[in-house]
Formats: sequence, C-alpha cells, structure tokens
Amino acid sequence: MFVPFSVNDFLDRARTVYGERVGVVDEPVQPAPSLGDVTYAELATLARRQAAKLDELGLEVGDRVAVVSQNSARLLTSFFGVCGSGRVLVPVNFRLRPDEVSYIVQHSGARVVYVDPELDEALASVTAEHRFVLGDDDDLFAPEGVEPRPWEPDEAATACINYTSGTTARPKGVQITHRNIWVNAVTFAMHAGVSDRDVYLHTLPMFHANGWGMPFATTGLGVPQVVLRKVDGAEILRRVEQHGVTFLCAAPAVVASVLDAAATWEGEIPGRDRVRIICAGAPPPTRTIVRVQEELGWEFIQIYGLTETSPLLTINRTRSEWDDLPAEERASRLVRAGAPALGVRLDVDKEGEVLARSNVVLEGYWEQPEESARALEGGWFHTGDGGVLGDDGYLTISDRKKDVIITGGENVSSIEVEDVLFSHPAVAEVAVIGVPDEKWGETIKALVVLADGASATEAELIAWCKERAAGYKAPTSVEFRDELARTATGKLQKFMLRQPYWEGRERQVG
Repeated sequence: MFVPFSVNDFLDRARTVYGERVGVVDEPVQPAPSLGDVTYAELATLARRQAAKLDELGLEVGDRVAVVSQNSARLLTSFFGVCGSGRVLVPVNFRLRPDEVSYIVQHSGARVVYVDPELDEALASVTAEHRFVLGDDDDLFAPEGVEPRPWEPDEAATACINYTSGTTARPKGVQITHRNIWVNAVTFAMHAGVSDRDVYLHTLPMFHANGWGMPFATTGLGVPQVVLRKVDGAEILRRVEQHGVTFLCAAPAVVASVLDAAATWEGEIPGRDRVRIICAGAPPPTRTIVRVQEELGWEFIQIYGLTETSPLLTINRTRSEWDDLPAEERASRLVRAGAPALGVRLDVDKEGEVLARSNVVLEGYWEQPEESARALEGGWFHTGDGGVLGDDGYLTISDRKKDVIITGGENVSSIEVEDVLFSHPAVAEVAVIGVPDEKWGETIKALVVLADGASATEAELIAWCKERAAGYKAPTSVEFRDELARTATGKLQKFMLRQPYWEGRERQVG
C-alpha cells in the first residue's frame, strides 16, 4: 500500500491523540494579540480556517504564500494552514532589509504576504496581490465553521520554499517537499529521542529551514511548544524553569547567551540533568561544550545539515562508550558533525567536498534549473563544505571549501585555528581568513573581538596558537575588531571580511 506523506499527518495525529492538550504557548508579549495557550484541537481549527481563507482569496494548489515574522503561534499555524492545503509557504527571514524581502516575495511569486505588525511600517514597500498584518485575524482566518476545499496529498509537491542566507550571492529558493519534511521530522525526532513527555522551546527562528523541522516533529508527537519571540539568555532560562522545557535547538550564539546568563542566575540552573540542547552552525569550541555540560548540566547534541537538506544530515550525541572519558575528550568527539542520520548516505569527493544522498535533499532551487543541476550533479547533493569521513562513519567538517587557506602549499582549516584562538580566555569572537601574501600566496589573519574587560596582544595570541597547533597553522597577523560581520541568521560573512584584502587583485578568495 502506498499512502503519500503530507504535513497534515503531524497535525491530524496531534488533533486525534492530543486534542485537549495545550500544544502551543504563544509569546505573551508581542505587538499582535497573543493567542495564549492553544490546544492541538484549536491549532487544527485555526489551520483549517486559514486554508478556507486562502480558498476565499482564490489561491490555487501550488500558489505561494510568504510570511515575514518572528516566532509566533500564527507563523506556526501557517505551516499547516498553508502547506497542508496544497499551497507553498515561503517563510522569510525577518531580519532582512526591505529590498531583500521584496526580492524574495517577487522571486517566489507569492500572491499573499503576511507581515509581522512590528515590521509593517519598515516593510511598507513589500507588496503582493494580498497583504495582511499578522494579528488582524479577521483577514487571516475564515469564520468558524467554514471548511476548506479538500486537498489530495502529493508527497512530491513543494511544501515550502526556504531562501538561503545569501552568504555568497543572491539567495536561492530551496524547494522542500512534503516527503522531505516528513522524513526529516521523523528521523530527527527519533535521533533526538523526542516523546510526548517532552516540552519544546522555540528559540530557533521558525523561518530558518522550517525551524529544522521541529514544528512538525513536535506536533506529531503531541509535544507542548513554547514560543519565544526574541532570543535572550536569561529569558530562555526563565522559560525553561516556568514551562519545564526539556529540549531546544540553537545556534552557537544562543548557546553563548545562555551561558552568559547562567553566570549571574540566582539559584540552581533550571533544567539541570533534564534539558538537551541541539546545536548546529559553525562547530562550537570544545570549551563551550564542556561549559554546557558542567555549568548548565544540559546534554549537548551537535548536528550538521543545510537548508537544502531539510536540514538533518548528521547527528552527534554522547554515546555510552564515551561515558568514562574526561569531559574535554567527550567534548572533542561532540565537536564533530556526527554520524549520518538514518537514511542518509555521505561521501567525500576527490576535492574534499561533502556529498549527500537522502530523501531529505531538496527538489531543486526555485526557478533556477542550472543551479539545481549543479547542486545535484551525479545524483548527489553537493554541500559546498569540505570534510573528512572517519573510519567510524563520523563526519568532521573541515571548512567551507572556499574558506580553506592554502599557505605555502599547506591546506589550513580556518575552523581549527578559530577553535584554538577561542580557547584563549580573552577571546570572545574570532574569524580566521586568508589574505594575500607575496611569498606564500596566502597567509593567515585572525580577526578578533575581545571579551569585555579583557586584553591580549597580537604576539600573545600568535604564541598561543603556536603552542597548541602546528606552527604553519598559526596566524601571521591579528587584527582586533569591535564586531564581526554576520548574516541575518548569525553566520560569519567571511567573503565580506576577506573582500577588502583582495580588492583589485586578479585572484579573488570567496
């Protein structure tokens, strides 16, 4: 028997099995009226009413609906009200400039755009055939009792178009299908050990790779979801304490904010021996992992993936075989990207690029067939990341391919050098880049932001590296900065950091 996968499977189960359970705790302080505590039965009703409203507006199956919002129950509803009725949701990064948002809305061909009330004025130039402000619920939802047109599920249909952060070029629209979402959500939940006894905190922006698929996974398993609108370390600790949160997903910067807040927290840290925090992005320093485990008492889980892979490709969770290892050694194993998730096949080509095959890999890039063909050449997804597969099957990401520094014929991973520098107590942030050098072709430069009240010299940091890594991996210069350029999703913009040093040269790095 073949039954096509659909995002509706998750909400249908929640409504049937956990209908009276509070499924979503909306952000209490926000510019739109909070929806408060929403049961899963109520969430299903809201999704049907949203779908019926789209019917009323004349939207057909496959039409695109963009939403620009911080985390909210209304955004969460749209994953089911839009996708679950055969339309395509385009979750847009709310931190983008108006012209960037306009590009995405226009490129995707969205007929409807929902805008967060806090962004309404700033995004006044962002228009579509229909434009609504979230919170004006009479415009968002059909009256109670109005049922939407039935949609016959098609697992190969595009459910969402998620735009990349554009670290190197114009953002590309990643087409994620119902099958992609289904497989990612189920395998992620399995590897993370999610159950109906959990409580999830939405620290991760829902627009980012559809919240890594957690809105679907947690809904299907009846997990109460606590919505956090704006990331704040102390507020995260308060929500963990107030709602009994057991797990959350976070970028490394969020992990750092929680650690900072914990330093001044009065009393026992909430969630000790209960919370697991799932991290992805730039590999965190081993020091950070040790601090999470010792200062917070939380379990640290590392994953690796991309928007194009829904996103889960690998997961790295502490194993029983590591229980007796010292904290630093356990952390050094957890800093790796991890082992392939169930159903994921990985390979590394002769140039060192990580390749992946899985049911979570994108259908293609919206309206960009040449980019799609390039990314999926040979039946593998080309990640653009350099890495090494160990004999134990664990993947270590050595670098973005374009961030590998080749100095004197030696390949140097900027991530490795950054990890060494970050272990210095005075270093708060660091980016390591390659800059032109007449003798070596490229040489290593470290851009460093010092911690508040801390001091360090260039010579001191270079010596620190030479003591902890091969001499050729140490930076030849250190430049101190007040801040480092990042994308709207918090990624270091290394091509922007490199650009001034390579300007006017025939060869460009990045």
